[in-house]
Amino acid sequence: MRYATLRAEPPPQFIVPYVQQTQVQGMTYEIRTRMKAEAIVPALRRAVQQVDPDLPLMNIRTQDQQIGSALQQERLFVTLTSGFGLLALALAAVGIYGVMAYSVARRTNEIGIRLALGAQPAQVCGMILRESTGLAAVGVAAGLAGAIGLTRLIKSMLYGIAPYDPVTLASGVGLLLFVALASSWIPARRAAGVQPMTALRHE
Repeated sequence: MRYATLRAEPPPQFIVPYVQQTQVQGMTYEIRTRMKAEAIVPALRRAVQQVDPDLPLMNIRTQDQQIGSALQQERLFVTLTSGFGLLALALAAVGIYGVMAYSVARRTNEIGIRLALGAQPAQVCGMILRESTGLAAVGVAAGLAGAIGLTRLIKSMLYGIAPYDPVTLASGVGLLLFVALASSWIPARRAAGVQPMTALRHE
């Protein structure tokens, strides 16, 4: 397979036609033009027919289309990875909410006693949020260690980013902690709104 580049005046767009000479050989030309891709195709076919009427002209496409076709598999992989990542994040948020809601329900009597002894609702809310943040921090630390250890396995799939990019890792940690706090906010507010007498009678 040989490659040649035909250049005219300076332009915006490249057209990449493929001229097949035999079953196993061919030539690829890059043509730089100011015309639209659809407008130049008839002229290209006429030029090829003048050289040899038996030469078929195949796979005429712009350079953007060529690049898009070459990166199609990578883009599909990124889309699937992003989708699974969002799904995992949603499952983590639901899991944290469930754990904290169960914890608050089991500690209703304790919360009622704290409130009866003078604890402020804001203090109870802060206590629940601190506990959820501690649990989330342990999970994030374990996940971060695993991510750093396994990054070398996907090093070849990364583009424009270092395997151990501190900004990316810090952003991931911050996002996970934010999701943990947001998931714990409703159980914390529910605990802070418990009436002491109702909580003390709770079984």
